[in-house]
Amino acid sequence: MTKQDLVSEISKITGIEKVTVMKTIEALMDTVKTSMASNKNVYLRGFGTFLVKKRAKKTARNISKNTTIIIPEHFVPIFKPAKEFMNKVKTIKI
Repeated sequence: MTKQDLVSEISKITGIEKVTVMKTIEALMDTVKTSMASNKNVYLRGFGTFLVKKRAKKTARNISKNTTIIIPEHFVPIFKPAKEFMNKVKTIKI
């Protein structure tokens, strides 16, 4: 499902204009990105949590040059789904 599909579906369910729904989704995504860039987690009860996770410094290999490189510690965004979300996905029948 693309962002446009999501906008269409929400617009159909709620009766709100697509332009308004698009602005709302864009505002949600911008807020999540800004919060995570400020090292703040975003908790959405019943849906999941957007977390900022710290990755430790590690040594890696560049196979083509046969050298080792140091990857410094850094932060990565992750998503941890809520239990009810996970249970709903697990019960999908194909």
